[in-house]
Amino acid sequence: MSPADGTPVRVGVFGLLGSGNLGNDGSLEAVLGYLRAEHPEAVVDALCGGPEAVTARYRIPATRLHWYRGEYRTASRAGAVAAKGLGKLVDAFRTAAWVRRHDVVIVPGMGVLEATLPLRPWGFPYALFLLSASGRLFGTRVALVGVGAAAIRSRPTRALVRWSARLAAYRSYRDTLSRDAMRAMGVDTAHDEVHPDLAFALPAPPAVAPQGPPGPVCVGVMAFHGGNDDRARAEEIHRRYLDGTTRFVRALAREGRPVRLLTGDRVDAPVAGAILAAVDSPLVTAAETASLADLMREMAAADTVVATRYHNLVCALRVGTPTLALSYAAKSDALMARMGLGAYCHPAREVDADRLLAQFRELERGSAEVRRTLTERNLVTARHLGHQFTALTAALFPAAGPTHPHPHALREAP
Repeated sequence: MSPADGTPVRVGVFGLLGSGNLGNDGSLEAVLGYLRAEHPEAVVDALCGGPEAVTARYRIPATRLHWYRGEYRTASRAGAVAAKGLGKLVDAFRTAAWVRRHDVVIVPGMGVLEATLPLRPWGFPYALFLLSASGRLFGTRVALVGVGAAAIRSRPTRALVRWSARLAAYRSYRDTLSRDAMRAMGVDTAHDEVHPDLAFALPAPPAVAPQGPPGPVCVGVMAFHGGNDDRARAEEIHRRYLDGTTRFVRALAREGRPVRLLTGDRVDAPVAGAILAAVDSPLVTAAETASLADLMREMAAADTVVATRYHNLVCALRVGTPTLALSYAAKSDALMARMGLGAYCHPAREVDADRLLAQFRELERGSAEVRRTLTERNLVTARHLGHQFTALTAALFPAAGPTHPHPHALREAP
């Protein structure tokens, strides 16, 4: 596990971590669990979006990803534009210096090779390119582990993503669609593997089987405005999504069903607030969740989950609760199909409350069979994730030798 001189391996983790997205942080948590279980001597730190949150939560040193603190705010004034431009130059040197101090850098999951949500090339794609290029320059092994990818129309973004992947020492993907997308972009994927999303490795609370009258429904909402190619229609898409979701929640409340609104990113809170105000029912409440573990606890206690964000879906499927996807990208459809629920997808761009209700009722009628299916699929998923962590050790820590399957992938929370 240690280099030839006996010093501990220096491992960095990289990404938009600690920035309010629960899925990103859950992927980090899964990788840290693997490192602590299989490579406890490793010295770990992070280059990330929210270093204070990462250090407080995961007890590792962390450095801010961008020198310019207004990186993800739109720059309109000349001073802000100049500061952002200077930040790009400074970040090239900062990233290189950070990478050089490590033996291995892991990018844990996340959709880092896709643009299914609005994305500018000089934002995270540029940061990821700096990481991979620095790794190649200094001989640091950069690993893109269980990442998501998708076709990208923007030529600058596509070029940065393609080179980020090409320069990485190790790549694995969370679905076949992602690997196919990178192959189509010109990346040699012959040795790249596909494994389930890293968040499936997190311990899950046992699901509570429904008893008696119909119980609570969890509805995961999102500040959804379409993808990178939908900027001209962003407000129209958001309004349609919000209106359809609100009508669906109102219909459930009128039937006497308790509804628990869930989010997956801090930007989703206004959507939950708008639905609460519009429905105005004591049966509809919003949960405060700070982690995927919090989401899983809420979902394990529900009869059914209807969710939009990808990692909301992962959490619901992980705890074995019947799930209906408000799908905004092919990755959600692929996830649902992999878990045996491909029939229960509804387009997030065109939420039709009546049709969504019909799908919801069909799902609840088959609830017992769905729960059995999810139990079986989760066992298969756990085995596949064990292979992912074994492959990661072989690729990045060859001196460690073979490892046992990562324990988080095989157990439930007490």
